[in-house]
Amino acid sequence: MMSLSYIDLTIIVIYILAIIFVGLWYSRKKKNTSEGYFLASKSLTWTVIGASLFASNISTVHLVGLAESGFKDGIVWGNFEWFSAFELIILAFVFIPFYLRAKITTLPEFLEKRYDSRSRVILAVFSIMAALFMHIGVSFYAGAVVFEKMFGLDIFISIVIIALATGIYTVIGGLVSVVVTETVQTLILILGSLTITILAIYHLPDVGIHTYDALKEAVDPDRFSAVVFDETKKGFTFLDMLFGHLVLGIWYWCTDQTIVQRVLGARSEKQAKLGALFAGFLKILPVFIMVVPGILAFALFHDQIGDDTKSVLPIMIMNLMPVGLKGLMIAALLAAVMSSVAAALNSCSTLIVYDVFAKLKPNLSDVSKIKIGRITSVVVLVMAVAWSPFLGDLGGIFELINQMFSIFAPAIVTVFVWGILSRKGTANAAFYTLLGGSFVAGSIFLIEKYAVVNGIENYISSPQGLGINWLRQTYVYFIIATCIYMIVSYFDKSPQSIPESFYLKVDASSKIVNYLSIGLVAIMVVIYAIFY
Repeated sequence: MMSLSYIDLTIIVIYILAIIFVGLWYSRKKKNTSEGYFLASKSLTWTVIGASLFASNISTVHLVGLAESGFKDGIVWGNFEWFSAFELIILAFVFIPFYLRAKITTLPEFLEKRYDSRSRVILAVFSIMAALFMHIGVSFYAGAVVFEKMFGLDIFISIVIIALATGIYTVIGGLVSVVVTETVQTLILILGSLTITILAIYHLPDVGIHTYDALKEAVDPDRFSAVVFDETKKGFTFLDMLFGHLVLGIWYWCTDQTIVQRVLGARSEKQAKLGALFAGFLKILPVFIMVVPGILAFALFHDQIGDDTKSVLPIMIMNLMPVGLKGLMIAALLAAVMSSVAAALNSCSTLIVYDVFAKLKPNLSDVSKIKIGRITSVVVLVMAVAWSPFLGDLGGIFELINQMFSIFAPAIVTVFVWGILSRKGTANAAFYTLLGGSFVAGSIFLIEKYAVVNGIENYISSPQGLGINWLRQTYVYFIIATCIYMIVSYFDKSPQSIPESFYLKVDASSKIVNYLSIGLVAIMVVIYAIFY
């Protein structure tokens, strides 16, 4: 447990007050219309979009979970960050043109234009549940765990404090408050994480480590390999991670309302694409400033941490950060949880307003939409506060959240990808794929967690059972969902009406977009060559 100096406490209080002030200040001119409240009046530029995408994604789940993963397994889990760069390129070149030219407010609305209202309802329900139970709930819990470890502060009390601080500017200000504060929080996140990485490197000589080779020897060279094919060591292969993450990544970066809403608020298609690519460059950083600290913690504090791997980051803060910098790191932790929660709250309110109330009452006024959006944010916040403390017994935070995403992500990716690439997919195919694909994945998830088959726990993923790890399951679910989609489409003879405007020829991107994409791919190739 750690006691904070008045300097650290002052930094934390100033940070919270400053974020609330900034969020409310920038919301003044944008909140009077529903488009201003939910889409920032379509005024967002690439810098704000990219920073906001990064901050929305980098929650306390990442700061705590990636440090834990680095301590246990090394940078192999960093592939979850590096692969995102490629998926953000897919967002820029494949999805953004269709989304912006279709003039949608929510992604369920996009499915209705491509298929029918049934798919819109299902995706809206899935998206709201993902925001409530995973984006917000898991972020609350991960943040509270850190504060409990450091201060002995009760988890529920921590969650309430975080919820109040985030809710004020998010509920009042809407999307513009969220993205502006996330831009500030991106800087805090990077500064805080970079500081603890540098301090950990500085202290390596204290344990007799003076060279990179000595470090690799001390922590096991495999911890610095991003490409792992030995399933017996990590439980999955590099190919499992490649294909499994591709499904999860396309769902998260390209079809999840919480993330894509920033793109929908872009000033232009070019700004949206540049924002996605900027986020791709930023996603290179977390491995070096969030996963690597976990590896360094193994060298510095292995005995102190022991089996309590969730304490990796708190112990590093307690042992490495001097007065003043502790406050900075805690501000980074707050930035992480607040940015993720704010993004999910805003997307939830948008989904409820446009995919529920606006459908029930099409002539809903701007004032009513904003009012409903604010009430929705408050209700979701309260529900998430009630749900999140129960996450404690569900296993590793970072792996847990990805396993839960894998239940419905494959089916959603199927209907989006094939709906864009082909005109043959029917409304019935999308409907039964979303239901059937998610049912199969959800059933297997429950069997894994609670059933014992042939005397073996986790029968499906266990090497003594079927030996299909959860990453491999993810792309198997995608194949199953694709089969459902193709079979139903083939036999479905019901007429379908797909607007011609939906199938727009994607114009060639500007030169700067193309050059940046090539540069991002080149950098990633070099990184993988180094950490092969």
